[in-house]
Amino acid sequence: MLAQQLARLLVELARASDVTHDGLPAMEQRFESLRGCDRLPRGRENRGRALKDEQIVASVLGLVAIKPGWAGHVATIIARLKPVGGPTDAFGGAYDLTSALCHLLTDEASRRTLVGVRLSVAEAGTNSNGIAVITSDEAGERKQFAFVRDEAVSLLRPGDAAAEFDSAFRNAPVSRELFLNRHFFHRLASKVDSARKHPLPPTGDGAEYDVEDQEAARRKRLGATPQSRFLNIGVDNQVTWPRTEMRVGFDRYDLVMMPKTKENVQSVHIDLTANKLTTEEAMTVINRFLSVMTWCDDQYAIAENGWGGGPVPVAVRKRNLAFTTTYQWLYDRDIPGSEEARRALAMYREARNAEQNHMISYAVLNYYKIIEIHHLGWPASTKWVAENLHPILDDPHDQLGIAKFLEACGEEKPEMYIYAACRSAVAHASPNRKSDPDDTMELRRLHNAADVMRRLARRFIALELGVSDSPFPLSDEADEQAP
Repeated sequence: MLAQQLARLLVELARASDVTHDGLPAMEQRFESLRGCDRLPRGRENRGRALKDEQIVASVLGLVAIKPGWAGHVATIIARLKPVGGPTDAFGGAYDLTSALCHLLTDEASRRTLVGVRLSVAEAGTNSNGIAVITSDEAGERKQFAFVRDEAVSLLRPGDAAAEFDSAFRNAPVSRELFLNRHFFHRLASKVDSARKHPLPPTGDGAEYDVEDQEAARRKRLGATPQSRFLNIGVDNQVTWPRTEMRVGFDRYDLVMMPKTKENVQSVHIDLTANKLTTEEAMTVINRFLSVMTWCDDQYAIAENGWGGGPVPVAVRKRNLAFTTTYQWLYDRDIPGSEEARRALAMYREARNAEQNHMISYAVLNYYKIIEIHHLGWPASTKWVAENLHPILDDPHDQLGIAKFLEACGEEKPEMYIYAACRSAVAHASPNRKSDPDDTMELRRLHNAADVMRRLARRFIALELGVSDSPFPLSDEADEQAP
């Protein structure tokens, strides 16, 4: 049986499965997903290749996915389900669900005793998706054979597990199932047998492979191979950017650039495998690339967050950051009467904006400038930091990043590390304290330091300037601000 014939057969068999059902276009989308996950033969040249039993079963398992585009992923998960109680107690002695369903396709006696097969990709156990149950009727005795993920080791051992296992239990409060009865497998087996006895050539022009051909051409154009591992980084920028995705050369590296769309931001992608780079090294290369573009166009280009690991470059979605709202918004604050307080809050806002928008050097500098409002010069500012750092480092309720900060300080006193290796390093082009904002490891170091410096700045504003962080003014603060 050819994939084309199987797709039409599954559409026919599923016609009465619901008030709505997959038409041929949706079924072809499922098959496209299955090919993408190597569950069916790939490539237009293989459209005339007869399917093996395992591939037919994978196509059936693809029906479990609610969304056609997830068929290949879902089939891959369910295909590997293992029998509860081990192969000895399994349906037909099957070692996994795929072999059990293949047994149904080839053994008429098993089909005659079959009541049905229940398939679900719901979360059956904690962080464990997928469950299947085959029910048979032998001489009036109902038997159930359950299949679960192989992480459930205790259920896979021979013994009483099969008898004690409750196949109706689901960790998910709501779950969907696909039920395939005896008639389904009789029809499927009959059609498969007929197609193998009387093979026919594929019909049509192979349009179902157009999407696959286009994707293959795209991957070749972008330099993506099965061995590729792409790092995908979003970029907020105003530099000149290509209108379509394209592969570009930068020094000895190959990058992929993707344009801004309604859903996605501009992005840069680099194949870690082909370019022989670690994630940190690749991020530094992307920063260097954006720095040169900024220089050439005299416009900004900010590398944002991303991820890596996939064999193809993936567009980066626009950021939709969470924010805090309330049904009853209560706020009663005035402009601080102190010029120092106003200036400190202004610098704190700029520093916080910079820290959260990938401009960490500016955040480090501004946090320290807040302390310098009262403590000008390094002797005075480092003395204040030394006197106020211990409550922060020893705070049992907020130790996030403290260990890394102390590790970065090394043998240097923390107050001198903050002043010399952070504040002065980003403010001056010192040969002894170099800070390269393109270097990924340097950016991580500064982010870690900025987290501690932010806490110091808040302590300064609260203690020395007397500014409360409450949305309501304190009584003495209100008196101070009163005209």
